[in-house]
Amino acid sequence: MKTTVDARPPLSDITVIEIAGAPGSWATGLLGEFGARVIKIGRMGMPPVRWGSFGMRYLNSQDERTRYAAFNPHDRNKESIILDLKKESGRQVFYKLVAAGDVVVEGYRPGVARRLKIDYETLLSINPGIIYCAITGYGQDGPYQDTAGHDINYAALSGVLGLTALKGGPPVLPGIPVGDWGGGFAQAVIGILLALTARRPTGRGQYIDISMTDGLVSFLKGYVADYLETGIAPAPGESVPTGGAPYNNVYRTKDEKYVSIGCWEPWLYENLCRAISREDLIPLQHARGDDRDRVHSILSGIFLTRTRDEWFQFLKDKDVCVAPVNSLAETLADEQVLHRRMVVEVGHPRMGKVKQIGIGIKLSETPGTIRRTAPMEGENTDSILKELGYSSQQIDQLRQEKAIE
Repeated sequence: MKTTVDARPPLSDITVIEIAGAPGSWATGLLGEFGARVIKIGRMGMPPVRWGSFGMRYLNSQDERTRYAAFNPHDRNKESIILDLKKESGRQVFYKLVAAGDVVVEGYRPGVARRLKIDYETLLSINPGIIYCAITGYGQDGPYQDTAGHDINYAALSGVLGLTALKGGPPVLPGIPVGDWGGGFAQAVIGILLALTARRPTGRGQYIDISMTDGLVSFLKGYVADYLETGIAPAPGESVPTGGAPYNNVYRTKDEKYVSIGCWEPWLYENLCRAISREDLIPLQHARGDDRDRVHSILSGIFLTRTRDEWFQFLKDKDVCVAPVNSLAETLADEQVLHRRMVVEVGHPRMGKVKQIGIGIKLSETPGTIRRTAPMEGENTDSILKELGYSSQQIDQLRQEKAIE
């Protein structure tokens, strides 16, 4: 489908102010990819934080900060300003940003924003159209509202982690932070877009209370509906999504790798059985007990006769739901992933061309764009302040007061 790359981005008239942790930063990053101006407020005296597969760590050296900015996909397209929101002069800068802005995204624990005098009620008096999105682990009320937590805790409490286990085994940690991503970042983006739509006829903003735990619980609709109807809770490894059925499972292959099979529909399961010359297994798709175990054992033996990639090439053109279980390196080299531009090259002012992850949402007329790599912390402080009307002398005064960095 033809893409109009010079069309006006859908969020180009929206300004987002970010004072957030990781989930909020990911949410604003997606908004920025579709044209929103995102102004990220950093904390005084705090080195940048790197969140990734190696955990959380502070970046203390200039070289570390430069490299992270070049490869960091979460903060691309953003501007960075460092404010001390505990100081009145720092808050006044923030209030001016809010007066001209559309969305505030924050990730403080409940009550912190009020103590800093940057809560929704305060900002509403400055800008009645402001949309305020607060992302927390458990929400703004309830018995757990002040309880510390991270992704693993939200996944655990919501029941997602308890379902993610092989039969008889311990819970298996998901490969991505499902609470931060699904319960936090995705829910926040949806909430913000809904609030922007609701604002059009009235001009009134609203408060968005995102609980990462709530988001994960909402993802369990199918499980919850079955339980509320039957009173039977699914056991780990017994439900179809967690490996409780031979037709939706992963199988070890000849080369000690794995292939995934997802033939839920009867005709797809039939295609699988015919492809491997085991039509006798067709009536046993929904077998239980010993019959189910026998089907699983038969399929396990068959998949050991070829390599993972041989099975994928053999089955993918036979209308069978099949895919290799890839490593990250294999995913980033996969022809489909590359064709869909999920790995892209972007220019960096110091490091030249660097590779980053692409944009997942494909719009035909107003596609997302990577206009710039992530800024260094505080890189845009002076230019933003001048835009707000501060003189060079006033900016120097704010720096002397340590209200900005």
